[in-house]
Amino acid sequence: MGAPVLNGPFTMPMFRDFVPRALQPWIYIFMAATFQLSGGIYLGALNEMIGGMALMREDLMMCLYANLAGMAIYFPILFRMKFRFTNRTLLTAAAAGALVCNLVAPHVRLLPLLWALCFVEGMCKIQGTFECMSTIQLWITPQRDFTAFFPVLHIVILGCMQLSTIITTALMHHYHWVWMHFLVSALMAVDLLIVRLCTRHFCIVRKMPLYGIDWLGALLWVALLLQVAYLFDYGEWYDWWCSPVMRRLAVTSVATLALCLWRMNTIRHPYIEPRMWSYRHLFPILILITLVEMLLATEHVLEGAFYEQTMHYDATVSVLVTRWVLVGVLAGCGFAYWWMHVRRMSYVRLLTVGIAALAAYLLGYYFTVSADIHVSQLYLPAACRGFAYAILSATFMVCLEEIMTFQHFFQALSVFNMLHMVVGGVIGAAIYTEAFTYYTADNMARYGAAVDSVAFTRAPFDMGAFMEGFAGRMIETSVKQVYGWAAYACIGLLLLFLLYDAPARRALKPIPMWRTVRSDVARSLRRIVVRR
Repeated sequence: MGAPVLNGPFTMPMFRDFVPRALQPWIYIFMAATFQLSGGIYLGALNEMIGGMALMREDLMMCLYANLAGMAIYFPILFRMKFRFTNRTLLTAAAAGALVCNLVAPHVRLLPLLWALCFVEGMCKIQGTFECMSTIQLWITPQRDFTAFFPVLHIVILGCMQLSTIITTALMHHYHWVWMHFLVSALMAVDLLIVRLCTRHFCIVRKMPLYGIDWLGALLWVALLLQVAYLFDYGEWYDWWCSPVMRRLAVTSVATLALCLWRMNTIRHPYIEPRMWSYRHLFPILILITLVEMLLATEHVLEGAFYEQTMHYDATVSVLVTRWVLVGVLAGCGFAYWWMHVRRMSYVRLLTVGIAALAAYLLGYYFTVSADIHVSQLYLPAACRGFAYAILSATFMVCLEEIMTFQHFFQALSVFNMLHMVVGGVIGAAIYTEAFTYYTADNMARYGAAVDSVAFTRAPFDMGAFMEGFAGRMIETSVKQVYGWAAYACIGLLLLFLLYDAPARRALKPIPMWRTVRSDVARSLRRIVVRR
């Protein structure tokens, strides 16, 4: 990611002259934040949307995965779009697309159409965020140091993720869950107004046509990602392999993966190149981020079950925990910046700190989960979760950039985010759901037998209240058990990092200029044309 102007002080020539120079970068930060607030659906109002849209939880979670898939799959062509269109065109298209999707999505009941809308909205979301943040990179770090840029970027991304939940809950409580869609639509309209009034058409380099992009390969990777998400999202509802739907989908997923690999290795310019997979340490990073996301999936399964079924919290109470997650995110990004950019210490040791914070979150919930606690007792474990997520996300992206050339970095980011945003989370959620279901049934059977042997007197007895409390205690016990197994897994991962003797970080790798990146892309495309 380079600068809008390659020589001299940082400037933003896409802005009109009347816009104060000191205000210009902050306008782009505001716009990036508005894009990150947007989404196909909003988890803060998930339960209300289930009733309002007459859809299952799995249907709406699939909307979320489609949105994340749209973001992940778009990374390899972000620069091609930036080299083909002006900043004004890209921001206008992104804001207009997000506006339309947010206005239409609440009124759609046909699931394939709703998933398609969420997918497109994800593409608009990442396009708008990338255009804003890449433009102001040299304002954030004049040396183009990713150890400074990525922590700041994750303040915007992860901070807005938590802020979106807080705002959604507040609007749902006072008005209706649809109002979040209206708010985001209004913010997108503000973005369009800013772009229309304050900017002019500007392209960082000479425009490059969109030839040489493997669109069919992109569709195959999208199909594979959505098939995996559907398989693990709906697995419990279909009863896994007892259903012919799941068996056919598993076979189809394997066939799609084979097609992706075949196309990747047979055409001259695939969407994700084979050389991208050849970098040392790539697979450990991909495996680690998948494991981390699987551990973090406890948030959506176990925390939700505890809040709703044991504590009977409404959304306005559980969102108090989210505020402390936001505090943890800000602290984690600040700590990552200090560790990597200021002190320039080992990335592996920073990952160790992040995994230790993740273990603290899991152990905190394991020891705290009880029907007798106050919600304030969950603030510290929740802050640890946000702290861990911020550190690990920023550090993994810096590590990814360090191990490979800039040519393949965004392809690797696409694969990284497929695992980071979709695969790790959906697999982890499926595992926790199965474990929670098993332990709940097992505990009901074990302790229910003891209840049968209790001798009741003739005194008035509220059997309904007793059974409700009994069921709540069984759910509490089951949640604690699954948290315990997740904590065991995280502690094992932490021990591996503690035993690994990592050397100090290398010198900062230089990042190519905009013109260099464009020249490399053009050179590779010319070779393709000559070969044909």
